[in-house]
Amino acid sequence: MSKSLSISEYFSYFKDKRLIHIFIFGMSSGFPWVLIGSVMSAWLKDEGLSRSMIGLFGIVFGAYSINFLWSPLIDRTKLPVLYKWLGQRRSWILFCQSFIFIGTLLLAGLDLKANLAIVAAICLLIAIASATQDIAIDAFRIDTLSEKESHKATAAAAMATSGWWTGYALLGAIPFYMADIPSLDWPQIYYFLAAVMLLLMSGALFAKEPESNREAVHAELERVYLEKLSSAKQTPLTKTVAWLAVTVIDPFRAFFTKNGVKTALALLAFIFLFKIGEAFLGRMSIVFYKEIGFSNSDIATFSKVGTAVLTIIFTFVGSLFNQKYGIVRGLFISGIAMAASNLAFSWIALVGPDLRLYAFAIVIDGFTQAWSLVAMVAFISMLCDRAFSATHYALLASLGNLGRTLLSSYSGVVIDDWLMGNWSLFFVLTALMVLPSLIFLYLIRHKLYELERNYHQNI
Repeated sequence: MSKSLSISEYFSYFKDKRLIHIFIFGMSSGFPWVLIGSVMSAWLKDEGLSRSMIGLFGIVFGAYSINFLWSPLIDRTKLPVLYKWLGQRRSWILFCQSFIFIGTLLLAGLDLKANLAIVAAICLLIAIASATQDIAIDAFRIDTLSEKESHKATAAAAMATSGWWTGYALLGAIPFYMADIPSLDWPQIYYFLAAVMLLLMSGALFAKEPESNREAVHAELERVYLEKLSSAKQTPLTKTVAWLAVTVIDPFRAFFTKNGVKTALALLAFIFLFKIGEAFLGRMSIVFYKEIGFSNSDIATFSKVGTAVLTIIFTFVGSLFNQKYGIVRGLFISGIAMAASNLAFSWIALVGPDLRLYAFAIVIDGFTQAWSLVAMVAFISMLCDRAFSATHYALLASLGNLGRTLLSSYSGVVIDDWLMGNWSLFFVLTALMVLPSLIFLYLIRHKLYELERNYHQNI
């Protein structure tokens, strides 16, 4: 945090080639949400499935909520062949992307309505591979900058966020334009998406593996465990127990030791609550747009291209604000903007398919997406221990996804069964869901300011 930082000085950070690689990996992180999210929802809608069924299809995103369970393996397990070729982070990224690519090809070859169970299973495979890829990508971003470069953390968060939105919204707009071409059907579009995924895989080949003392720290921790387990000689059993202790127990112990139990639990609760309302809206947004009367091209232009461009612009404005005035203040602003954005969509539900109003709502939504993502990415990165960056980021990010995924999967049930199709009331409800996290943020603000000051003390 530096109020004296000039705009030109801040944007000079983006000349760093490492941030370009963070942007490309951000695209790879956002693109799978197109495959099993917005495009899949549109395909399911065109096949005549109910809103409740489309909403329940979102359960596959639960993989993002529980990926912390296997995140220690991304810190510790070396993939045969790939590790020697690419290193720890990039090898896992490319490995996971291979499964996303294969899954996309399989979806393209299926009759969706006749093979719903198989389609759901493949979507789950893609979700698991994508959630695992995200662990490695987030760890790559944190490891890339040294502790003395914490002043570039918000810039890195901006590149990750803008990259994610480029992959999700800009690349995600293309299939909606294609869907309005009479000669193309959804399976053909998925073949195109598989080709895009193949192109994104090349990013892992050109990035530089970040330097890290992670292995030395792990080796020392293992040595301590081995001394406690065996005073005489080491055995395969004691080595296995020591490896498991460092892999599974130490990441969590380090987090609670660093922050204290009360503060750690408070941080986890805030992250869980922060974006529930936004996710509730997002899961049903494509269904809402199509029901209210917007065409696939309208959706592509406004919700994909428009949102992406605005989000990318506001991302850099938001990251500059976070750099000058602090991440915690950025979280406050983004929370208020989230509630306002949801109310704008409630207005559309009352008025109907008005393109001017749609554009207005998208401007607010773009601002919201940018500030909330940049602030949250930088915030979670600030809390991570570099020796366990994959595990810590996955644990914290998955908590944010947990509330979003589990509750938003029932968003179709809420609109159909509870609100009797009343979209306006639905969006008011999502706006109110933001309030608990803002209250919680206010209550723990002083501790967060202290954490932020400590984070930047090495500069």
